[in-house]
Amino acid sequence: MSELHGKRVVLGVTGGVAAYKAAELARLLVKAGAEIDVVLTDAGAHFVGAPTFQAITGRPVWHNLWDSRMDNAMAHIDLSRGADVILIAPATADFLAKLTHGMADDLLSTLCLARDCPLLVAPAMNRQMWQSPATQRNVAQLGIDGVSVFGPASGEQACGETGAGRMLEASEILDELIAFFQPKLLNNQRVLITAGPTFEAIDPVRGLTNASSGKMGFALARACVEAGAQVRLVAGPVVLDTPRGAMRIDVTSAAQMRDAVMQAVDDADVFIGVAAVADYRPVGNAVHKIKKTAAMSIDLVANPDILAEVASRPNAPFCVGFAAESQNLASYAEGKRVAKKLPLVVGNLVQDGLGGDQNAVTLFDANGAHPLSQGHKLAVARDIVKHLATLISKGNSDAQN
Repeated sequence: MSELHGKRVVLGVTGGVAAYKAAELARLLVKAGAEIDVVLTDAGAHFVGAPTFQAITGRPVWHNLWDSRMDNAMAHIDLSRGADVILIAPATADFLAKLTHGMADDLLSTLCLARDCPLLVAPAMNRQMWQSPATQRNVAQLGIDGVSVFGPASGEQACGETGAGRMLEASEILDELIAFFQPKLLNNQRVLITAGPTFEAIDPVRGLTNASSGKMGFALARACVEAGAQVRLVAGPVVLDTPRGAMRIDVTSAAQMRDAVMQAVDDADVFIGVAAVADYRPVGNAVHKIKKTAAMSIDLVANPDILAEVASRPNAPFCVGFAAESQNLASYAEGKRVAKKLPLVVGNLVQDGLGGDQNAVTLFDANGAHPLSQGHKLAVARDIVKHLATLISKGNSDAQN
């Protein structure tokens, strides 16, 4: 997806070994559709040279405060005009200090001081440098000044030590930048989401489950984080990376998922039940592996209906249900919405999205059916969030009238 199409990014590269990640970041930004102007400091150029960035971006690289390529010799002014954002990656301890105190002794620092667009920084330094009181004071002040800080991460560092201060990976910075540009439609909303299948044990090695991949639920978790929400994600057994900014709780069975939801729901403003919770579980599961026989039978008992239980609570959060059907989508999905008294149900045919990266859904609310365009699950999730935010806003407005 060209998620940064039409965006112009000034990428500042300062002098740290993590500058090698900036080359990959530039490649990913170009792939995402952004137009990139790279500005190198003297120290940054010692790690990765201008020809590398010029080859990746297809644009000139800037370095000198007195660059004659600008007719007015004002690169520090003109480069930021029309830019959507300035991103410093890596941002060394030295450069963070410059930003904090308004120093302007090279092209990049002068550009940051003379900007009229947002400034983002991805710190990268040794763990002691990151933990030092001076750096922590500087980072705190930058936050007060409206500068967004991406990271840092913890891990093994070039010096051989391990700890906080490591720059985020290029793909993580890209995700953070994409999230930065998303409208904050759910700002400060507390969202609880279930995702993936559940697994109901028959014996130590066998169980009942379903074909849910969890991709739609994880995409919604990411979309909610991007929209400014605080997200708790209760995940069944899936192999997916946790969206940055979401707090993940792993469970296996429907009973475990129900317990996790009930422990968190009191703090939720919104509950989104995306998980394909097994409708039934074995009455009991064998302690040892059941040996193969010509035939066997399994007694089943119904699992709790987590969504219905949450929706029926006093002062229930805004509840969103999902209905995956193989036929008669409109009648089944709308029937579920009415029966469980839900303000919103997201319906889809299993053949349109189960397990894959694409999905086609229809939203059902009190005003009828609203089909969304088929697309990548993250794009669909963002459209769901837009509709959800509109319903929440309307509900709050009605409550105040």
